[in-house]
Amino acid sequence: MSSDCYLRIAISSPLRQHFDYLPPRNCDIGSLTAGIRVEVPFGRRQETGILLSISNHTDVPKDKLRHATRVLDDTPMLDGEILSLLQWASQYYQHAIGEVMFSALPVLLRQGATAEARSVTFWQLTDSGIKSDPASLARAPKQVALLQHLQDTERHELTADDFNAQHENWRSPIKRLVEKGLVTTHERRGLLAAETDSDQAPALNDAQQAAINAVCESKPGFTSWLLDGVTGSGKTEVYLGIIEHILASGLQALVLVPEISLTPQTLQRFRKRFSVPLVMLHSGLSQRERLDAWLAAKSGEARIIIGTRSALFTPLAQPGVIIIDEEHDASFKQHEGFRYHARDLAVLRAQRLGIPIVLGSATPSLESLANVEQGRYRELRLNQRINSAELPPIQTIDLRAQPLDEGLSRSLLETIAIHLERNDQVLLFLNRRGYAPTLCCHDCGWIADCPRCDARLTLHAASQRLRCHHCSTDQSLPPHCPECGSTALRALGQGTERIEQALQQDFPDTDILRIDRDTTRRKGAMQAMLDSIHRGGGKILLGTQMLAKGHDFPNVTLVAILDADQGLFGADFRASETMAQLITQVAGRAGRAEKPGHVLVQTYHPEHPLLQSLLQHGYPAFARQAMTERREACMPPYASLAMLRAEAGQKMLPMQFLSAAYQVCKTHLSPGIELLGPVPAPMERRAGRFRAQLLLQADKRGQLQQLLHTCIPLIEALPEARKVRWSIDVDPVNTL
Repeated sequence: MSSDCYLRIAISSPLRQHFDYLPPRNCDIGSLTAGIRVEVPFGRRQETGILLSISNHTDVPKDKLRHATRVLDDTPMLDGEILSLLQWASQYYQHAIGEVMFSALPVLLRQGATAEARSVTFWQLTDSGIKSDPASLARAPKQVALLQHLQDTERHELTADDFNAQHENWRSPIKRLVEKGLVTTHERRGLLAAETDSDQAPALNDAQQAAINAVCESKPGFTSWLLDGVTGSGKTEVYLGIIEHILASGLQALVLVPEISLTPQTLQRFRKRFSVPLVMLHSGLSQRERLDAWLAAKSGEARIIIGTRSALFTPLAQPGVIIIDEEHDASFKQHEGFRYHARDLAVLRAQRLGIPIVLGSATPSLESLANVEQGRYRELRLNQRINSAELPPIQTIDLRAQPLDEGLSRSLLETIAIHLERNDQVLLFLNRRGYAPTLCCHDCGWIADCPRCDARLTLHAASQRLRCHHCSTDQSLPPHCPECGSTALRALGQGTERIEQALQQDFPDTDILRIDRDTTRRKGAMQAMLDSIHRGGGKILLGTQMLAKGHDFPNVTLVAILDADQGLFGADFRASETMAQLITQVAGRAGRAEKPGHVLVQTYHPEHPLLQSLLQHGYPAFARQAMTERREACMPPYASLAMLRAEAGQKMLPMQFLSAAYQVCKTHLSPGIELLGPVPAPMERRAGRFRAQLLLQADKRGQLQQLLHTCIPLIEALPEARKVRWSIDVDPVNTL
């Protein structure tokens, strides 16, 4: 062992540095490779670290260095490509290298678990089970349901995940079916989707085929494509066509979606098309399931990987294409800890891998449209819906001087009744869950405020609770006013729970499905509701933005946006863009099949210029107008931002720290950079802590990065920095 050989180790710590160690005793240095995990002493405990490099130099006195305890891997868990990407991201987003590295590993690997895939248990029908009539088990309804489920599947086999998605307490009934000889169990290695017989691809229109050809027939290497297609134009079929070409070349495809709720339906769509192993990666999986899926992608066994934001860092044995669905969605931005943007890093990863990337959306972000404008992305357009379906007309309902039934106008209720009489489905959108956002006393004016936030508690009537949607404070509903003792407590405003109650009174014989975070907490609940909708259940669908993204409801002919004014006057500069995207996406759920669609938008401001531009000329016209305004205001995508945030238990500390940080940055300012603030955050107190912020705005990205690289170490060394919790957010999605 060389006496001047030092290991540079990344440890999951908020400290912005690596740590030097001596190699483990009796270790073969030649077997050590960057990206392997190493167990090291860290303080008084043992920690898992990641080897960044081996050096013959250290700034730490040798007598202060400790030996690493042991090597955990024979091969790197993070290969050179991922390591390089993460090191770049650590510098760009100004985040601790150890936390960045460990964000790319499944939790079990962070904890030092062995990187071995487990065997997965499958329950499969026997010949007797295939021939058996479920009705013969009439006295055991749970066994009937399980047997029917197995008979309805193509291969007559299911995993625990499949059962969990649709059945409760299923293990005892399935054991009885095994004892009766109707079901048998077996195990296979790897958490991989079962192979199926492929569905025939539908006939594509000229625009879809042209988009597939453009990507697949372009010269090999990196190209970033923006697939800009109206809602219902068949973007998913374009993705599938591209992936079919990639699979035929023996390569893998990585598909990112913004929400967990979209992964099951995406998985189902892909399983019907491709007879290859594929996996899902998202936070809804158990830690063991996530590790198995990750290892299957790393080994190349999984050919298609579908996941949410963090799946971006999944190692790929034979990378072929990256696809980002709904690329505009803010869910691709991490809002805590390592504040990266998965879409932006995906483009960089594709560039480094030399593979194409496809960004798809019906409402592209202004950043992506600016990249098309500047020649960085190539645009593919799908201007028509498939099967000649027409985009639904959008009409406003002026709520001024109009009587309302719990936020529902009379004209809206009449239109709902017309569509229900035709046996069509209706979708109502309100991005506010709970019963009412405010509870007040009619006699003295008391309002139920959150004791820990500058916000009001939301009333949840079904559970008789008051909850804060910012800090999760939870209180029982008071029987009387705590100020004056009056029982005249009034719920002001509407949430989805209250709208559901009103609809039940107006349409008592109609099946109503409410889809929001409160009704989909249980694992598999969201998918069960979506399956019910596709079977015709739920004639009125009521929900939050969980219903707005990527879902295909062929029988929905009426979409109503109950409150379009939430985004018209937002404090954040992206509020109008978000509003336009949300309205367009929700409206796109209507008329996606043979039946024509209709969209109604309730508003108190029907003459608002941005709303009029969107409704009369569509999202492209709105985007052009918004980009002109951004350019004139020197805001993204025509400028770069970073937000320095601070919080503390004492009100004055965040402002003191940010004032000191302001002075540090001011000393190193160059032309083209502005400092805005420091100011209290729009919601100054949250979860019992006071918050403030300082915005850094630069004409050019390079200028801002240079300032941050110079100033962040100096800010970190400030005495005031020890008294607050602070963070830097590069390219913030919102400035609130």
